[in-house]
Amino acid sequence: MKYAVILGDGMADWKIKDLGDRTCLEAAKTPCMDSLAPHAEIGLCKTVPDGMKPGSDVANMSVMGFNPTLFYTGRSPLEAVSMGIKLRDTDVTIRTNVVTLSDDEPYEQKTMVDYSSGEISTQEAGELIAYLKKFFDDDTFTLYPGVSYRHCMVVANGPTGCDLTPPHDISDRKITDYLPKGPNADVYLAMMKRSYELLKDHPVNKKRIAEGKNPANSIWFWGEGTKPGMESFEKLHGLKGGVISAVDLVKGIGLLAGMELIDVPGITGNYDTNFQGKADYAVDALLGGLDFVYIHMEGPDECGHHGDPAHKVFSIEEIDGKVVKTLVDRLSAAGEDYAILVCPDHPTPCACKTHVSDPIPYLIYTNVKDLGNGASRYTEDDAAKTGLYLPDGYELMARLLAIK
Repeated sequence: MKYAVILGDGMADWKIKDLGDRTCLEAAKTPCMDSLAPHAEIGLCKTVPDGMKPGSDVANMSVMGFNPTLFYTGRSPLEAVSMGIKLRDTDVTIRTNVVTLSDDEPYEQKTMVDYSSGEISTQEAGELIAYLKKFFDDDTFTLYPGVSYRHCMVVANGPTGCDLTPPHDISDRKITDYLPKGPNADVYLAMMKRSYELLKDHPVNKKRIAEGKNPANSIWFWGEGTKPGMESFEKLHGLKGGVISAVDLVKGIGLLAGMELIDVPGITGNYDTNFQGKADYAVDALLGGLDFVYIHMEGPDECGHHGDPAHKVFSIEEIDGKVVKTLVDRLSAAGEDYAILVCPDHPTPCACKTHVSDPIPYLIYTNVKDLGNGASRYTEDDAAKTGLYLPDGYELMARLLAIK
């Protein structure tokens, strides 16, 4: 039996007036999932435990079968692991975005214009982080470049408990009420303010402004955490697993769970990613010896954060037509028994441009038996109407792997 999770990050949504009071899942043309739905188990699942923030870290950990209340130690250490950063038990990691802030003065009165600096390229962002390292790196603080706007800082022997707000939670808002609070807050804020002075006139940003793009004129700290420990997926389930993602967070969870990272060319972490490549590499890995693959697509989430329902619908249609269909067609043609789980990790409604803790709709399909429980499509409303509700997100993996 071969198993796959096809995860459309942030894919679930609220009703959108411009889509005829439909969600993106309802508005999308999804013929493959429509054909599976009557024969699949469809329901709702709570992936974010009460009291925890609805981040992709907590939610993906849940879907991957790990209880976040037991294993979660923060977002940034998961990303740090994927970036190859060697962490000591006393290190504190902090996610470091390069963001676009407004030109208002003083710094505390600025507005979060763009949490991703216009999806800045990795090369441009790398130049900016390299420049900041000259001023910030010392025996305590070390900056590490990542992908696009996503970077990391490690604080040696640092304190924990600082209240740091994800920048994608405050799009178009003044940052006044969302600045660091708690241990080391003054130090972090001073670094953020200094970064603005250093970056606002940097050649990379002058060029971006001349090209009509958002400048990466400040760093923004969030996602504090410490070195995590997780159990091996193979030891837990007796299955060899792999992960496909453009996002360090998801790759880090996979690495900590002892899974193989499957590199796919042309993946971007947005709606322009190589959907077909992800599907083909996943099937190749399954037919080549892996038992399980976790295929993560960030595109719907990014579109939700940008309030872009048109491209969110496009991303869902690509997931259906290129990823779900390819797995079903190729595994069937190969004569394999298989079971797949299709779901988001959390909703990212276009209306609020950030994550919410609402239960997510899920679909489990297998070619070995009919699991149909009354749904005609895979949508939020169809999932709710089945009456099936899982209160713990990590139950999803158990339900998928129980199919033999």
